[in-house]
Amino acid sequence: MAFKKSDGLFIALIVVILTIFILISGEEKTSRVPNDEIHARFYPIIREQGKKAGEKFCGECHNEKQIPFPKDHPPKFRCLFCHKLKGN
Repeated sequence: MAFKKSDGLFIALIVVILTIFILISGEEKTSRVPNDEIHARFYPIIREQGKKAGEKFCGECHNEKQIPFPKDHPPKFRCLFCHKLKGN
C-alpha cells in the first residue's frame, strides 16, 4: 500500500497540531486554593456539591475591600475554573 500525497499532508497536519498542543501546555500559572484554616471549610462543600456551590463563598473575602483582584483578573464568577484545590 503506497502513501498518497494527501496521506502525507494529513500526517503533517497531525504533527503540527500535536506540536502546538505541546508548546502551549506548560506550568500551571494560577495559584491553588490553599488548604488552610480559612479555606478548609470549603473543601468538603466543593467535593460534595461541586465547584459552583463552593464558588458562592469566594466573594466574601475576595472583593474590592478585603482581598482585591489584580487589574487583569478575568470575571470573578468562575473561580474554580482556574484555581484548583490543593491535592487535586
